[in-house]
Amino acid sequence: MLTLTSVWTTILLAAAVALGPLATDMYLPALPQIGSDFGTGTDQVQLTLSLYLAGFAIAQLVCGPLADRFGRKPIMIGGFVLFALASLGCALATNIETLQVCRFLQALGGSAGPVLGRAAIRDIYTPREAAKILAILASIMAVAPAVAPTIGGVLVTGLGWSSIFIALGVYALIMAVVIAYGIPEPMRPEHRQPLKPRALLRNYRHIITDVSFLGYSLTNAAIFAGLFAFLSGSSFVLIDFLGVDPRHFGLYSACVVAGFIIGNLTAVRLGRNLLTDQILVRGLMIAVAGGTAMAILAYQEIYNIWAVILPQALFMIGTGMVLPQTMAGALANFPTMAGSASALFGFIQMTFAAVAGGLVGHFHDGTSLVMASIIAVCAAIAMACYLILVQRHPAPGFEPQGASTR
Repeated sequence: MLTLTSVWTTILLAAAVALGPLATDMYLPALPQIGSDFGTGTDQVQLTLSLYLAGFAIAQLVCGPLADRFGRKPIMIGGFVLFALASLGCALATNIETLQVCRFLQALGGSAGPVLGRAAIRDIYTPREAAKILAILASIMAVAPAVAPTIGGVLVTGLGWSSIFIALGVYALIMAVVIAYGIPEPMRPEHRQPLKPRALLRNYRHIITDVSFLGYSLTNAAIFAGLFAFLSGSSFVLIDFLGVDPRHFGLYSACVVAGFIIGNLTAVRLGRNLLTDQILVRGLMIAVAGGTAMAILAYQEIYNIWAVILPQALFMIGTGMVLPQTMAGALANFPTMAGSASALFGFIQMTFAAVAGGLVGHFHDGTSLVMASIIAVCAAIAMACYLILVQRHPAPGFEPQGASTR
């Protein structure tokens, strides 16, 4: 069994967290085909994404406190098994309603990986160290959305869209075994919290009223919502509107993910000389520039693949710099209830993402205009949350240069 600080433990946690993006990105090339097979519209197909995020958000509020009581490993293992069973249900679905229900159930299990992976990092490392480790973890994890659409495109072309869910179920079962036998329990016994409704509500009230937590969480959620707006609309824009072959969809997605990896690696490198706040504001400025550029091109009716991909890649560079800093900042004040804090953080993040995805699906006009506009608005909201909340209430050790601690 590996040690907690081993690089292989970080890789395994990244693989566990990657189940989330795999469950969304791998079947993106299949969305138009699912709509065609079930004879339903874009809004109903896109609802399989929004319902997944809604289930993901709700489940985190439960699995976080459970993990604070019983430990990270048993909850992660149980979640992966549930995810595998729901994936089988998705593969066997014969109508869009069944697929939507199974996607919701899939999310209930899949939430355990990301929420408890973040909590495990907070268990093992200090807040400043956690920001660097989360950036490294995000870089490793970014391999999943880079290759997932390509794999999904090949599967849907060769074997049909149901094969994607079979592959996801097999991956989840493998991760359950790896977590069970590969790493020790990261949570310290003395940090276990009582599983009582009143205590849970008290913990959540304590967390949500922390202005620092709220600032980092809202900044993160707004940026993540912009990312999910792209995930929700990209297959319809690129495949249906711009004529990209589903087998090539993953190649363009890889360009976008490359931006995310560049942002992660840039954050790690800048972390040697800059404070967390300085990295965060630079990332937000880049994300705003990317989102604004895509919206302007769309409003000018400049419709081509690179008018979508290049601005989104720029947005993703900023996103790759922002997400690790905001994750670490949100959890910094809660070493003894990292699971609950991570769960509430994830709930806020996924709720914003579900709303953004729903808006893209509902208002989609057949072009990139709606998707681009929502991405730009999300980036602007993230910057506003930073200026109003984070800059005035930074987490301990994350203060801007010259600022005093709270």
